[in-house]
Amino acid sequence: MKVSIDRQECTSCALCWTDCPDIFEEDDKDGWSRIVEKFRVAGDLGRGEVPESFRKAAQTAATDCPVSVIHVE
Repeated sequence: MKVSIDRQECTSCALCWTDCPDIFEEDDKDGWSRIVEKFRVAGDLGRGEVPESFRKAAQTAATDCPVSVIHVE
């Protein structure tokens, strides 16, 4: 499953990394959400390939995001 974050639009509300810390975390340099390292695609902080078993949590994070910057495919 593909998960992406439009990082520049992130408001650092913390909902995604609270809802799903297995996929999302706060970037300590800019405070925006990022994909955890083990799921990143080509080192891109905003793109990940995530196991299907995390779909429900990823969808919850996407739905709860107040600025709709998380996308799950």
